[in-house]
Amino acid sequence: MPAITNIAAYRFARMEGLKELRGDLIDFCKARALKGTILLAPEGINLFVAGDGAAVEELLEKLRSLPGLADLMPKYSESDAQPFSRMLVRLKKEIIAFGVEGIDPATYTSPRLEARTLKQWLDEGKPVILYDTRNDYEVKLGTFRNAITAGIDHFRHFPEAVAKLPAEIRDAPVVTFCTGGIRCEKAAPFMERAGFREVYQLEGGILKYFEEVGGDHYDGECFVFDQRVGVDPALQETGSAVCFTCQAPLTQEEQEDTRYVAHVSCPHCYRSAPDQMVERIAARHAALQAITHPLPGSQPYENRRPLRIPGEHDGKTILDALEAIFAYAPQGEWRGRIDAGHVIDPRGVPASPERIVRAGEEWMRLIPGNVEPEVNAGIRVMHEDEAIVVIDKPAPLPMHPCGRFNRNTLVRFVHEAWHPEKPRPAHRLDANTTGVLVFARTRHFAKLLNPQFARGEVEKLYLARVHGHPAEDQFIVDASISEESVYLGAREIEEEGGLESKTEFRVLRRDADGTALLEVRPLTGRTNQIRIHLWHAGFPIVGDPVYLREGKRGEMQTSAVGDPAVCLHAWRIWFQHPSTGERASFEAQAPEWAALGIENS
Repeated sequence: MPAITNIAAYRFARMEGLKELRGDLIDFCKARALKGTILLAPEGINLFVAGDGAAVEELLEKLRSLPGLADLMPKYSESDAQPFSRMLVRLKKEIIAFGVEGIDPATYTSPRLEARTLKQWLDEGKPVILYDTRNDYEVKLGTFRNAITAGIDHFRHFPEAVAKLPAEIRDAPVVTFCTGGIRCEKAAPFMERAGFREVYQLEGGILKYFEEVGGDHYDGECFVFDQRVGVDPALQETGSAVCFTCQAPLTQEEQEDTRYVAHVSCPHCYRSAPDQMVERIAARHAALQAITHPLPGSQPYENRRPLRIPGEHDGKTILDALEAIFAYAPQGEWRGRIDAGHVIDPRGVPASPERIVRAGEEWMRLIPGNVEPEVNAGIRVMHEDEAIVVIDKPAPLPMHPCGRFNRNTLVRFVHEAWHPEKPRPAHRLDANTTGVLVFARTRHFAKLLNPQFARGEVEKLYLARVHGHPAEDQFIVDASISEESVYLGAREIEEEGGLESKTEFRVLRRDADGTALLEVRPLTGRTNQIRIHLWHAGFPIVGDPVYLREGKRGEMQTSAVGDPAVCLHAWRIWFQHPSTGERASFEAQAPEWAALGIENS
């Protein structure tokens, strides 16, 4: 018989004295051999705990004695073994990370729909939209039949997913669901605020549905966040597993695949032989060619750009808010857009200039007949293995949607060429900068790779051709850089209150035309850092459209195809490989403007 009782519970309530409570709960749980995770935040509590049944009930009694938690009701399941390895009690800003201001389930949340009622609706064939708010890797193991899935890899991306839903379902009854109901406490009221008129949340989520009515209308199993991986409609552990290497959930069929080797690889991250890598890269190049010819932004389309209202603009009119957010726009541009019906409020209605906005609201900007500028889509894949993708980025090519670019962006091209994978960039390059760029192929590897950049452990070398001849062969610029954009989305030097920044330079060659070739080593990673530091030092980069000679600034951030090259190139990079743990290095071939200068460097 199962010996371990598992509980999952949450409650939104005002909570205080969390540091003291954290220590008390750690001692209480460890004394009773309970294991799992308890999250404490000012907005409430969220927990997954397992152990002896009597000890679990003692914990619940203790928690229910706290203000606001008297009606804490867990979901129970049983397991043969302890699914957790240790006991953690953590303090968080939110018990479920969402990041949207104004959504407070302790004050208001959408109507709850009991499992039996949902089953009755589905039995009767009642028209209803089932909306799965979970992450893609959870959905993989199972979901409700005919449900719409959010298509996200983190709950913070949920607002973007809602913005993409077809307008015609805004008047239909929508039932949101997740594993245990907690995400829907925020997802459902957010959808109401976004203009959906009849939104419910499945009480207790999939696990409560399984507990009360079984698996009718549900296909597969439910992903759970412990060593069990998945449970079936009887709430029993299934045979699903998680790949040790890439953390992808694996069905029984995938575990029988020849590419699955326990603690080594699975069908999603199988390490290919060198000749297979060559074939794979050739296939990626073919996919990129098909995706970018013609460029997806070259045909007119209605560009719908979501806009979330920042907290500092709460209570302003939409016109004042837009003019403040986009301060660089020409006078009168936003009034014209509003008058043309191209600014849509959270209800899906064209706004008037006097409409008052609230912090966290999701608005929509329409750009009808939008045609994006041409970009250089000559992306070259340098390396691909189970953990990373390394490319040689061309220019001009923006990485992410911004300004005039939405479909013609590097990340969109990569996501389409690697579909259904969504490789995540570990760092950024400006639209006009060429060179080596690294992506993590999965969430798991991103967690191992990206922090190396944040901690300054990644070594990078750039090449830059600049106007002027520096007097010294080696020099350092450590001027602080503004945290916020101040001009065309760019940053500038801000001596007081700016972000600490440091770049080392070495002169490789001084040429007769008055330019010099430099080797550049950024020791911090601020936006536009190299360009700003060289401009500040009096040696602006040749071809830079913003940071010009004599301290002047240009009028366009991203160059056009055919313009003179911006002479900044990400040349070499060194980091710890997230799969092997070994030091990895990659080099992108130097462009023509730099090749002669580095032959003897």
